[in-house]
Amino acid sequence: MTSAHHDPTATGGSPGHAEPPIRLAILDDHEILLDSLASWIERNAPEFDLVVRAGSWLELVHSDAFPTDVVIMDLQLKESVSIGARVRTCRAAGAKVVVLSAVDTPEDREAALGAGAVAYITKSQPMAELVAAALSAAGRGAGRAASSPPAWRPKPLIPETARPRLSDGERQALVLYADGRTTSEVAQAMNVQYETAKTYLRRVREKYGKAGRPTSSRADLIRRAAEDGYLT
Repeated sequence: MTSAHHDPTATGGSPGHAEPPIRLAILDDHEILLDSLASWIERNAPEFDLVVRAGSWLELVHSDAFPTDVVIMDLQLKESVSIGARVRTCRAAGAKVVVLSAVDTPEDREAALGAGAVAYITKSQPMAELVAAALSAAGRGAGRAASSPPAWRPKPLIPETARPRLSDGERQALVLYADGRTTSEVAQAMNVQYETAKTYLRRVREKYGKAGRPTSSRADLIRRAAEDGYLT
């Protein structure tokens, strides 16, 4: 990170009224590109607090810092999780998504924006445009200097013994809920009564709780679903 002492008048702010830094995550499975992008943002975009650098989808959703305010996400990952599923999952957790891509096809752009990404930026565009898109996603102009982010570290994969046995109904309800649907919408999608969908989700929470893996929030459920391979 660069300077921790930033003049608020330089960005149009006023003393005592500076907004907190925007919590940012970057997802890219190319290590060199990930480090390069992260380093540039840390040096040149003090509006952001870069709290997650993830080299895989699982590392992002498994991070203690997820969900962040904004996620800058590479379109093409080696993992099989589609861009639409990744964007919808982040949206459900409360994070805005800016998609960064080496290619620009109508199909890829439509898939990303149709799933709810707030911007689609190609890697040939200036870095300033990526930063502007991320600021816009956060509903923000320039802000104060960001504080130093906590050290990022990958999480271990979840062993099979820690994965609760879910029924077909419970698994389907979990995936639908993690995709951003309300309990009523889960019931409608499954063609069951509201109380049935509610029971499925309650049982999911209970089973994960007994396995020592908390699901007290939607973000927790998204983490558990991602860890166990339900988000594809």
